Amino acid sequence: MEARALKKHIRSSPRKMRLVIDLIRGKKATEAINILKLSPQIAARVAEMTLRSALSNLNNKAFDEDENISDDEIYVTEILVNQGPTMRRIQPAPMGRAFRIRKRSNHLTIVVATKN
Repeated sequence: MEARALKKHIRSSPRKMRLVIDLIRGKKATEAINILKLSPQIAARVAEMTLRSALSNLNNKAFDEDENISDDEIYVTEILVNQGPTMRRIQPAPMGRAFRIRKRSNHLTIVVATKN
């Protein structure tokens, strides 16, 4: 059994999010939450929130199908970070020029599943 959670339009660059996500790929769900809790990055808070949502979705699915799932059986099977829309801003520069500021965003997808 598997479930997923999506979080879109996260206001951090995909590169920063991938640094955090690589820490928890393929780990047990409880271990992944502990790792994210202790990470100092801001992206870890968003990833933890999305992981908890995926766990809740899996528990709701198991409840609907009258199954029992313990927390030790749940693994992070798939985790993706895709680039979201980029906001473009302009900053004034010397001699009448303008520099572009690109404020990037990302989309996070977490899939959790049981081993069997």
